[in-house]
Amino acid sequence: MIGNAFLLALREIRSNLLRSMLTTLGIIIGVGAVIMMVTLGNGATQSVTSSFASFGHNLLVVAPGQRNLRAVTAFQIADADAIRRDINGLAEVAPELHTFAAAILGNRNHSTQITGTTNDFFAAREWPLGLGRMFNVSEDFNGKSVCILGETVRKELFGSQDPVGQRIRLGKVTCEVIGLLESKGQSSALIGDQDDLVIMPIRAVQRRFTGNSDISLVLVAVQSASQVPQATKDITALMHTRRHLGPNEQDDFQITDLKAISNILTTITGTLTAFLSAVAAVSLLVGGIGIMNVMLVSVTERTREIGIRLAIGARARDVLLQFLIEAAVISALGGLVGIAIGLSGAAGVAALLKLPFIFQPGIVVIAVLFSAGVGVAFGFFPARRAARLDPIEALRHE
Repeated sequence: MIGNAFLLALREIRSNLLRSMLTTLGIIIGVGAVIMMVTLGNGATQSVTSSFASFGHNLLVVAPGQRNLRAVTAFQIADADAIRRDINGLAEVAPELHTFAAAILGNRNHSTQITGTTNDFFAAREWPLGLGRMFNVSEDFNGKSVCILGETVRKELFGSQDPVGQRIRLGKVTCEVIGLLESKGQSSALIGDQDDLVIMPIRAVQRRFTGNSDISLVLVAVQSASQVPQATKDITALMHTRRHLGPNEQDDFQITDLKAISNILTTITGTLTAFLSAVAAVSLLVGGIGIMNVMLVSVTERTREIGIRLAIGARARDVLLQFLIEAAVISALGGLVGIAIGLSGAAGVAALLKLPFIFQPGIVVIAVLFSAGVGVAFGFFPARRAARLDPIEALRHE
């Protein structure tokens, strides 16, 4: 019986193809929009998670802040040494100093970030070298003019050639390339291109670029995630002592847990995805109302046909089932088209925004079932009206 009703539904849809297509537009738009929002939202969430994960694990960033809207005293290498010496449970401590300069080789040049740091940086960031070596003790302590390139800088200056052993200029400073970092992968709109940097000994950057002994921040890698809260508390107490802050004075430094930021941004993207999906789902309600309207028209047009079926022995529930299946088929077809449009649209937008495209079969199944459910829900009233027609009155209908 159900198979026969399904065939009758397809025949009716084919006989009124244009009307059926227009009826499904609301479902197509609603399902397509929901699929696109959920897929892009999942891609954005994964992008945020992977971007922060690429920095390393259990990382704290200790940096000077502001107090009463005034600039405060910068950090020194001695602050990083004190953290390494006095705080328990730390894996690596790396001071960093950031500036910018043009990297120049022959007639090629590329503006990039210069990061002054120590060898602890590579372990803290879990960032191995693809070629060459790290700084030796003499280069690190004396601030020799040597550098390690990120992959983006290598491509801009050397193309696919091996840069190790070559000399480049960073602004007015000549530098020998001793290593090449492994690529961190695709750049992110949130984080930026991590491969676009040049790493030098921190004392070389202080001496040749900034002209002072200040550092930008201290990167702290904690041994385990469970020790991060205690490490944060201990570093806060140490910095209060070193910076002569009273117990009730406002901090003039910041300690940032990168994992906490990642969790916050993941929550935000998830909430925005749910909100936008809910807004898009309103189109499904509009599509359901359209299906109900068209089915009511269909019942009126086919009143005589319904009367004949009832007169030759069809039961009221058979008529009810036929119209319910017809409404469900129209809605499900719209859902399938909406899924195709939503997935293709999400793939295009994800490529444009450089987000990962994450296909979730579960959301596709839910979309098909939900769209069919919308058809059944909004098709029930017209179907019940058709099933309750009086056969004699229906046969008299013109």
